[in-house]
Amino acid sequence: MAWKQVIDPFHNIALSVVVASLPILFIFWALIIRRMKGYQASLIAIVIAMLIAILVYGMPVKLALLSAAHGALYGLFPICWLVVMAVFLFNLTVKSGQFEIVKHFMASITSDRRLQALLIAFSFGSFLEGTAGFGAPVAITAAMLVGLGFNPLYASGICLIANTAPVAFGSIGIPITVASQVSGIPELPISQMVGRTLPILSVMLPFYLVAIIAGVKRAREVGPAVLVSGVSFAFLQYFSSNFLGPSLPDVIGGLGSIICLMVFLKFWKPKTIWRFANEPAATFNTDIQYSTQQMIRAWSPFIVLTIMVIAWGMQPIKDALNSAGMIQFEFPGLHNAIQGGDGALLAKVFKLNYLSAAGTAILIAALVTIPMVGLTYREGLSVFGATLNQLKFPILTIASVLGFAYIVNDSGITLTLADVLANTGVLFPFFAPVLGWLGVFITGSDTSANALFSKLQYATAQSIGVDPVVSVAANVSGGVVGKMISPQSIAVAAAAGDLVGKESELFRFTVKHSFIMLAFICVITLAQAYVFKWIIPVYEMIDAKKAVTLPDVSKGYTYLAILVVLLVIIAVSVLRLSRKNQRTPTLAN
Repeated sequence: MAWKQVIDPFHNIALSVVVASLPILFIFWALIIRRMKGYQASLIAIVIAMLIAILVYGMPVKLALLSAAHGALYGLFPICWLVVMAVFLFNLTVKSGQFEIVKHFMASITSDRRLQALLIAFSFGSFLEGTAGFGAPVAITAAMLVGLGFNPLYASGICLIANTAPVAFGSIGIPITVASQVSGIPELPISQMVGRTLPILSVMLPFYLVAIIAGVKRAREVGPAVLVSGVSFAFLQYFSSNFLGPSLPDVIGGLGSIICLMVFLKFWKPKTIWRFANEPAATFNTDIQYSTQQMIRAWSPFIVLTIMVIAWGMQPIKDALNSAGMIQFEFPGLHNAIQGGDGALLAKVFKLNYLSAAGTAILIAALVTIPMVGLTYREGLSVFGATLNQLKFPILTIASVLGFAYIVNDSGITLTLADVLANTGVLFPFFAPVLGWLGVFITGSDTSANALFSKLQYATAQSIGVDPVVSVAANVSGGVVGKMISPQSIAVAAAAGDLVGKESELFRFTVKHSFIMLAFICVITLAQAYVFKWIIPVYEMIDAKKAVTLPDVSKGYTYLAILVVLLVIIAVSVLRLSRKNQRTPTLAN
């Protein structure tokens, strides 16, 4: 017989909320005050959550243990799988020496740390979020910035903060797709509503990032570049989300802002080059000149990575890969063993999509680029072993964080906190983003937060006479600013930024910015609900009886064939170019 979730175990909602908040409050205390290592804080948080789930909510011990195991398994795959592969690819470029050429290229554009942060953390990170998502953007961009010589704390911190603008449209729009499926509101109006909120944040975010790094005065010195970066991204994000749907805002916005900023920097330079306080002055050696062929070879891992994550984000390819290689099973002892508050049994199905996972795309990119960057596969295997050793504690942290997330969700602890927010009456639009923020903080995923709360957002908005698309979109938008302090995201960023064991420092770095941005989105949502109603799109609900068509996998296989041909052409071209040029840079006469 299924165990039924309890929302108010004490029959006193105030007391129930206090107890339900304890595991989350512990994480804040452990990381901010106690400054524990990430894996220690998350393991203790699991114990606290499990004790509350069992002793207060009456969750059977067996279900609590299975829930934690289910979450830990999800943490290992696909999350850790992706992080390991992202760092592995980056480590290959470092081992081969090709990253030195990448660093030289970045310095040739600008050696100013403020502008490098905009190009990599904001623009390139947004592009990666749109294609891969699920931690890859932060892992790759943080590693790149550290490789360029950034202070590790600032590199990881600003990559987390920069990742807020694109999260809602990450992984080819999956968070909004899930919000649509759960709420019954079509994708386009949710995309439009989010696209009329986040671009306001996107315009300001580049200045905010630079101000964090260098202070407001130094941020003003690069005001024109900041404006170009923010406005180009925000405009493209608004346009694509409102007229093309949720799939491409990050890809288009990220690429557009990279191109606009690089072109702008050809004609404009800051008066002074800014570096970190204890960092030596920029020493860009103009005598060193790399040929075009050498530049292409150095960037080839990231070119192949970009092609792979775009391909893996295409639905026909996903369908084809899932049909050929996916293991799916009902989690033993947990599937349909928990009854939700609405009476429905909770399906607990684990999907091992080992071919279509983003981490697999990055692994293939790494395998393809090993010979392209001049390494042997034996050397590549050695780099992979070193990467696993480098990430052993982050892997433990991520697995335990996901175990914690699954316990608080399955036990009903999350629902207790959500119930209070949903009963704030006319003020609910203000608190709607908080619900999304809470969901992402717990689960580490805007997609998961939308799966948890979109239906609740819809029903509550209807009950108080507010258009449900406002609150559902607020769940998406509020969730993006919870990403930067989610223990899962902190663990990923610490792993990539060489801050293993210093997760508390990173959490302290980002937490205040999360609250500032959350308050900003809360005010915007409240205004949209009651003052600027004209901004709400007109739409019709999804017809639940509409027939579901089976995917055409033949199209996916065709795309994969084209992808293979493209990768072969790139690999052969790069290898030919590398044979024609010496690996060492040529000196100008």
